[in-house]
Amino acid sequence: MNDDLASLPARIDRTNELLQRMLAEVAKTPSTHAIFVDAGYLYAAAGRLVAGTEDRRAFDLDAEGLIEALIDRARTIFADSRLLRVYWYDGARRRIHTAEQQSIAELPDVKVRLGNLNANNQQKGVDSLIRSDLESLARHRAISDAALLGGDEDLVSAVEAAQGYGARVHLWGVEAPEGRNQADPLLWEVDSQRTFDLDFFKPYVSRRTLPAYDAAGTGRPTRENVRFAGSQIAAKWLASRGREALVELLDGHPYLPGPVDQDLLVEAEGLLQYSLRGQADLRRALRDGFWEYVQTQY
Repeated sequence: MNDDLASLPARIDRTNELLQRMLAEVAKTPSTHAIFVDAGYLYAAAGRLVAGTEDRRAFDLDAEGLIEALIDRARTIFADSRLLRVYWYDGARRRIHTAEQQSIAELPDVKVRLGNLNANNQQKGVDSLIRSDLESLARHRAISDAALLGGDEDLVSAVEAAQGYGARVHLWGVEAPEGRNQADPLLWEVDSQRTFDLDFFKPYVSRRTLPAYDAAGTGRPTRENVRFAGSQIAAKWLASRGREALVELLDGHPYLPGPVDQDLLVEAEGLLQYSLRGQADLRRALRDGFWEYVQTQY
């Protein structure tokens, strides 16, 4: 017993020495940050701000240039920190990369994570991917700060999970022409909030020019020709998007969701080389042909 008491000061000194070494190592370890981009929010908000539309088909986004700008901005904000990587979350049918998503995935320091995209062009599973990555990186002390570019209230749980492990979460947003494009509960939960304005996004977003079809040169197609085009497109969609995607449309018959109807119109105009804008009878024939094919398959 006396020997234990006699050795106690020496053991305390060794413990203090170990703690001091640990603190010195921690002090030498640089802080690390990562950028998490909800691409659905980014495209919609930046498209509306710069091009006046949320429709991705109506504008081009220079993702490589924008990602570089975000990394550069983070370098300024987190001056004493190093970048882990940029996480880019988007939706794709059957989680198969589009050509654009593949080119983004090939960029250095960028990790593309894909949720699903349903028949209504709505992302599914993206929020859970963000939460999983944020929580895992924070739990393993891989990051000290997370810059989250998004606006969905469903991201609140991701923020809480990361904060629970000691990471700080900074919400980045796109300036809204009117009102807000980020949920209040998300704004309340984060450690800081920053909004990027029109001048920041303008160099990276450009409106597309729609192809002009010369109706006089090609001649007005018959209703049967347009109906057949609708069937052809339905067959193509079934092959590329899968039965599950088209089954989701059946509940809404005879109506198509707006984004799907717009996709059908654009594809048909390219196939027919004729503009169907303002021609209600041909638009009906197009939808009829689409539905006829779909219903024969189910």
